[in-house]
Amino acid sequence: MSEETLKQPEVAAEAAPIAASDAAEGAAEGAEAPAKKVRAGKSIPAGIAFIRSTFNNTQVSIADARGGVIAWSSAGKAGFKGSRKSTAFAATMVAQDAARTAVAKGMHECEVRMQGAGQGRESAVRAIQAAGIRVTMITDTTPLAHNGCRPRKRRRV
Repeated sequence: MSEETLKQPEVAAEAAPIAASDAAEGAAEGAEAPAKKVRAGKSIPAGIAFIRSTFNNTQVSIADARGGVIAWSSAGKAGFKGSRKSTAFAATMVAQDAARTAVAKGMHECEVRMQGAGQGRESAVRAIQAAGIRVTMITDTTPLAHNGCRPRKRRRV
């Protein structure tokens, strides 16, 4: 029995290099397989850039004409923290990051829909234009209060 237990680790030690070589071959094949599967994808020439600029953050989403997001960024994703997320400079960096990704996917024209009252509204639009995307239309979609529904009756004390 003691001989058998000693032989079993030897067999396992011999099997380990074989398995490692198989894994290396599989990894080499795996490295080639994604290269074959990677394709250029659809070029999206025109789309919509949604800029949401609040008092605390700026978010930019660039979508195709049907509304599917192809690139997005936010001040937190760009590395800003705390009160620096709400600055115009952060909005510029965010818009450049999203616009570069969209340009890499073939976009060269978009309409802009802005929402919110933050500092980064105009600077985000300028950054999108500087990245090489032509802005065809700028729309403000900030929701406006219209005094809402009727309030409750006045309390009498």
